Amino acid sequence: MSIHEKYDFKILDMSHFVEAAALWKQTEGLGLINDSVGSIKNYLLRNKGMSFVCIESSTGKVVGTNLAGHDGRRGYMYHLAVNKEHRGHGIGKTLVEMSVEAIKKEGITRCIIMVKTGNDGGHEFWESIGWKRREDLNAYSVDL
Repeated sequence: MSIHEKYDFKILDMSHFVEAAALWKQTEGLGLINDSVGSIKNYLLRNKGMSFVCIESSTGKVVGTNLAGHDGRRGYMYHLAVNKEHRGHGIGKTLVEMSVEAIKKEGITRCIIMVKTGNDGGHEFWESIGWKRREDLNAYSVDL
């Protein structure tokens, strides 16, 4: 059975928010900051058609998400999450590929993901699909 027979992939919209947010909260290593209904709605409006959701065909439940977009120069991936019971089937890779294609159509030539230190599973996943770990940067932030 192919991945597309077992799962449906759709553009992430606000009708998926409750299930997506629940998945984000239960996914180890995922950092959640200001992921309110309003902030996600604004992000999706600003980055139309770049974020995707995976729905199990037999149950209609959200089992994977990828929140993605760009700032005009660089693409960004956030909240790639796949339910533990559905990992190893190519869902994460498919979600990333779909977002990358949408971002490329906007003329963006580089995409970035920030993975928390200590999130070994996350680091392994991104490296396994060909993303390169940057050793020359440190991330800084400030709460506004």
